[in-house]
Amino acid sequence: MSHHYSGPDFGFPHGDARLDLTDLYAFPKPGEADKSILIMNVHPSAVVNPPGPTTRKPFSSKALYELKVDTNGDAVADIAYRVRFSSSADGTQTATVRRVEGALAAGTGDGGQVVIEAPVSTGRDARVTEAGRYRFFAGWRSDPFFFDTRGALNDLQFTGDDFFIDKDVCSIVLEMPNSALGPKPVGLWARTLDGAGGDWVQADRGALPAQAVFLVGSERDSYHAGEPANDARFIAVFAHALEHTGGYAPEEARRVAGTLLPDMLSYDPTRPASFPGNGRTLTDDAADTFLAVLTNGKVPSDKVGPHIDLLAEFPYLGPPHNRYVPSHATSLIATALRKASRRLGSL
Repeated sequence: MSHHYSGPDFGFPHGDARLDLTDLYAFPKPGEADKSILIMNVHPSAVVNPPGPTTRKPFSSKALYELKVDTNGDAVADIAYRVRFSSSADGTQTATVRRVEGALAAGTGDGGQVVIEAPVSTGRDARVTEAGRYRFFAGWRSDPFFFDTRGALNDLQFTGDDFFIDKDVCSIVLEMPNSALGPKPVGLWARTLDGAGGDWVQADRGALPAQAVFLVGSERDSYHAGEPANDARFIAVFAHALEHTGGYAPEEARRVAGTLLPDMLSYDPTRPASFPGNGRTLTDDAADTFLAVLTNGKVPSDKVGPHIDLLAEFPYLGPPHNRYVPSHATSLIATALRKASRRLGSL
């Protein structure tokens, strides 16, 4: 599950923090409107249970990191960008980015046309690789997600204390011409696949923030393994949570649940990006948007704003803090919101 909600209380996907999808962003390149920036963030830098850092190795060499693009509105991928990471004896990693189209994009595999091969950044300086009209970065970065986690733990009594201000994440950043996305608005999502067992098995997927709040147990596992084209089966589950938490009437709860599914990020590269209407920028307050939906407007904001360490140029994410300290990130937010939802539901 994406967006800091899937581990560690839920358990990282397949027990590996490197497979944990945290956030997806899409926006036109500043100053060059004919290009777009796609960012897939994975691997939170620290874990709470047991407390301590996750692995320092950024990406798994036995995993596949994939950006999916639906070009015709059927919630099935028509284009996919697949990223594999190799490892050397000295611990350095190299990324290979491949592109596939059509039926191959909707399927599972690590084949495709190579568009970029690039070294992975492990330090503060961003190692950027260019190939034709593509530009690519992969490595540790300052986590751009912002949220008052401690306020969520305190029954949504927010003070504006940004828990993520000094946390890191592993980023895959791809700059491409808009023509590579097709001539129409698209739907985007990301996923990670685990190949440790010999076959590719989907470990995590998502696009919109905080969907895990609505899911527990086998429902969450089914969601992880699912595809956006089949997300209508989760509308009733989402609606039930909205009725309980936000006090929605049943019919309205189903309508609102339908706006959250399928789990894809709508993006028109010809228009300015602004979540939730079009794509998502690094400064969009996705947490406030979600809180307002979850609580039916009762709690509109956590009083936290965007990070100030963002860069004005590619890869746009700030340098990593390299402060591998115990973190309450990921699923503690979900745990807090669940507790708060029980309180709101009883009002």
